[in-house]
Parts: sequence; structure tokens; C-alpha cells
Amino acid sequence: MRITVLDFETTGSVRGHPDVPWQIGLVELADGRVTGACREDLLHVPAGRPFNPYAPGRHDALRDRLDAAPEPAVLWPAWSPWLLNRPLAAHNASTEKKILQHLAPLHRFGPWLDTLVLARHLLPTATDHTLSAACTALGLLDRLAALCPGRTWHDALFDAFASALLLEHALSTPPFDTLPLPVLASLR
Repeated sequence: MRITVLDFETTGSVRGHPDVPWQIGLVELADGRVTGACREDLLHVPAGRPFNPYAPGRHDALRDRLDAAPEPAVLWPAWSPWLLNRPLAAHNASTEKKILQHLAPLHRFGPWLDTLVLARHLLPTATDHTLSAACTALGLLDRLAALCPGRTWHDALFDAFASALLLEHALSTPPFDTLPLPVLASLR
């Protein structure tokens, strides 16, 4: 079975402007293991479009490239094999679900696995289940740095790899290693 783990970085909400994605990261798991197959795209954001001043990421350094980047509709043919007819996963998946449904409203996606939910089950006594805290607690940082060198948090590809490693860890840990996909997707 192949699972796509995805992450979007967005502009954040700004009065008079919707929150729109500016970067997507896609990472593949096959049979519960991170394969290294990945895709990253920058998405069009017009040069004058403001970003929320608290929006994380390296968007300031990429503004010229974002203005010249393609619209999501242009990238859809390349994304569809990653996103259609396979399980999807993300950390706090509701955000990625909402963005993806807005970008492709005529498609059904999922089932969805939420690595935030899995992190809460894997680390029940932890007070912080953010992606960075969970990856740190589970000892995934060295492998993450090797898979995505030169990147850091709030980069869509880096965060997608981090979520993928967290999912891989969960899928190799009892009792998650024996749970069928529908049960994993229904965890809360």
C-alpha cells in the first residue's frame, strides 16, 4: 500500500485576502516505510499579495519565485497520482484536508491519517505534540536531516518528511503495526 504524506505552507489570513497555499510537499510511504520519493512545488502568489506577518516559513526569501510560480491548477496533473485513490496523511490533517478540498473541490480524498493524533497516542504523557516536539521525542531528527538536508521546520517538504517519519514510526510500533487502515484513520 502507498500513502502520500503532505504538507502545505500558506500565506496566513490577512484582512481582505484568503489564506492560500504557497508551497506543497509530498512524500511517499510504501508498505509502511518512507521510500524517499518526494515532490515539492512552489505555488503562485502575486508579488503584491500580503502575507500574515506571523506566517512561518521562508516565503520572504522566495517572493520573486512565488510570483513566477504556477497556479495549482497547472500542477494538478503532476499531483493527481500522489493524491487520488490512495490514503493521505498529514500532521493536524484538518488543515491539509481543507486546503486540498478548496484546490480540487470535485475530488474525494482519503482516507486520512493524522500524525498529530498518532503522536498523542505514541507520547501520551508529553505536553507538546507539535511535529517538531514529537520528532524530537521519538529520535527522528537525524534521519529527517539526512532525508531533507538544508531544510528546517515550516518548509512544506521538510514537514512532510517529518510527518512521514512519524507515521513510519507509528506503523512499526504496537499496537498500530497490526491495526487496519480504517481503524488508524478513525483514531481520535
